[in-house]
Amino acid sequence: MATHKSAEKRDRQNKKRRARNISVKSALRTKIKVLDTAAAGKKKPEAAAALKAAAPALAKAASKGVIHKKTASRKISRLTKKVNALK
Repeated sequence: MATHKSAEKRDRQNKKRRARNISVKSALRTKIKVLDTAAAGKKKPEAAAALKAAAPALAKAASKGVIHKKTASRKISRLTKKVNALK
């Protein structure tokens, strides 16, 4: 455990950031799961709506440093291809 004042503050900050990151990642996984469920059911309008929610969330998570920029880009690309493949 930290003993210096600055190290104690750093520990508090890290705990807050970790909790925030876990929350954001969980929300991302939920949005992606909704999209995957709609795509598996061949429901293009629902999948497109889910993509409209998931893509900005992924981009925002990348800009905040929760996930890597290229990871977000790759996921957005794959999800978009999946939705566009639906008839």
